Amino acid sequence: MTDVLEHAGGNPGRSGHRLSIAAARAVYDTREEIAHFFGVTDPMRVIFTSSATHAINLTLRGILKLGDHVVTSSIEHNAVMRPLRNLEKQNIRLSIVACAADGTLDVKDLIKVIDSNTRLVVMTHASNVVGTLLPIAEIASIAHQAGALLLVDAAQTAGALPMDIQAMGIDLLAFTGHKELQGPPGIGGLVIADDVDTTKIEPLMCGGTGSRSESEEQPNDLPDKFESGTANLVGIAGLGAGLKWVKDKAINEIREHMKELNQALLDGLSIIPRVKIYGTLDPERSVAIVSFTVTGKSVSEIALRLDEEYGVLSRVGLHCTPAAHKTLGTFPEGTVRLAPGIFTTVSDIQEATQAVAKVIKS
Repeated sequence: MTDVLEHAGGNPGRSGHRLSIAAARAVYDTREEIAHFFGVTDPMRVIFTSSATHAINLTLRGILKLGDHVVTSSIEHNAVMRPLRNLEKQNIRLSIVACAADGTLDVKDLIKVIDSNTRLVVMTHASNVVGTLLPIAEIASIAHQAGALLLVDAAQTAGALPMDIQAMGIDLLAFTGHKELQGPPGIGGLVIADDVDTTKIEPLMCGGTGSRSESEEQPNDLPDKFESGTANLVGIAGLGAGLKWVKDKAINEIREHMKELNQALLDGLSIIPRVKIYGTLDPERSVAIVSFTVTGKSVSEIALRLDEEYGVLSRVGLHCTPAAHKTLGTFPEGTVRLAPGIFTTVSDIQEATQAVAKVIKS
């Protein structure tokens, strides 16, 4: 990130001088890496955004029109639920498929609500509260049989497990850079499958793109159609560096490490009296996110003491996902969430679960 600011600090696509060309090269290199990582042949179908939330809004507002039907699940993050509730007020018909109390989704329930007017199905790949993975390939097949597109919120899974959007049937994938892709905050993107007709998606924002400057109309060329304004060059460079690290590490190796951490966390918490763990309790069916509550203690007290007394950092409350907590039965207080990362060790997990036991005991 420092290198690109010092040696490629121009505005990509806005000039022909060496700094602008170097900046454009840095942006394209990352775009190409992401396309290859997610199984898209055309790098121009990688759209950079400020976050996964931005990418989700771009898609929802760009595709859904008056009278359209959209389907989602009951464990979605507010990045999905809030724009959908807003669109519902604008006469977009919304159906929510209820998940089980462990976050799992039965595709039979999706079949019951999807119809010939369904334009889009939008689902998280993994719950940000309990880590439960949804059956994306099956969901994609059902959506496509009805003539609908599938948008996947991959904020929790991009970089955490292997993903090929063509093989999985994903039409549009929203990702963030600051989680498992090891990038900085403030950068994310939308990956559009090769066979999706982008002429039917309206841009969320219009403005300067550095291309077709003779026209006052928004260009239809990708990625410019969806990338108005100055690019977050330093964020894109950081994302590219993080992604290269993930590729060098090998995604399958990362997945195995995270499953080991997940299991260690489940094992350590499950033997502590009064602790209730939510989700499938199966690392094969989730990413490494574990939520729990403790009988007789508030989640905020547990999190505060873990931080102040033991240096264990957790997130507490509703995690921007009230729908999921209503599904899990943890609304309105929420849960304590522990989410190890790639640099976490089994020893770290053991220290964390021991700290939880001490907090509960005292």
